[in-house]
Amino acid sequence: MPMPTEERVSQLLAGLAQRRGFDLEGVVISAAGTTHTKVKVIVDSDDNADLDAVADLSQEVSQALDDAGDFGETPYLLEITTPGIDRPLTSARHWQRARGRKVKIVLRPGAESPEEKGKSTFEARVGATTETEVALVLGGKRKPHRVTVPLADIESAVVQVEFSPPGAAELELAGGVAPGRPQPGAREETDTAASDSLTEGIVE
Repeated sequence: MPMPTEERVSQLLAGLAQRRGFDLEGVVISAAGTTHTKVKVIVDSDDNADLDAVADLSQEVSQALDDAGDFGETPYLLEITTPGIDRPLTSARHWQRARGRKVKIVLRPGAESPEEKGKSTFEARVGATTETEVALVLGGKRKPHRVTVPLADIESAVVQVEFSPPGAAELELAGGVAPGRPQPGAREETDTAASDSLTEGIVE
């Protein structure tokens, strides 16, 4: 039986995740050995999701997939996980949840750089974000200062793993760390929460 597409599974699960207070960030379907399929569901929320919340969501997702019957009798390994610390920022909500974090930014060709040397690639700390622009703190610990950049000018941005805490003035200009998020420089994991379960597909 053909496997459902990632788009199909996303459509099945987006509403369920939202009702639980999560945003569905992505679905990845891949082979897991010769007899199983792995379904990785990536979710995020304004509050840092804990293992209990992810485990509860995992049970509901598993039931929803079984009820839909798209996997037939093929066993699948379901993994519910949150984005890694170093995930790309691709929407305004990602930027809002990354407040206080250091990011590596690449500007679009032709965009005006806020960086003193006019570089199109630079690091900055994320401040307050609206739907159209983001405040960035440049200068690091020594000369922190805040600028504003249109989100449309940013080609890519990836949160950086930090091994030491930021300066107090730098973090203050950023407006602190987003609620429920780990402090920069603290011990960080690639994925903040995950739940696995092996499920036999059910044919209705």
